[in-house]
Amino acid sequence: MVMKAVKGVLLTCDAAVKQILLVMNEAQSFIIEDLDDFHLLIKQDEEDRIRRQLETEVRLTSSLSFDLADPS
Repeated sequence: MVMKAVKGVLLTCDAAVKQILLVMNEAQSFIIEDLDDFHLLIKQDEEDRIRRQLETEVRLTSSLSFDLADPS
């Protein structure tokens, strides 16, 4: 069996952000290992893209939550 080394970055996050990352991973695989409830090892060359995409996703989610809470 041939194994290939992959450079990774350790991400520490809360459970809600981790769930967003797991859903994002379904579309384009970047998670190397799901370590525990608060840590993921992701591909190093995907880090910037994932951070940008996550920021956008969190902004949209926060905006949606705010809109739902505002009855006006």
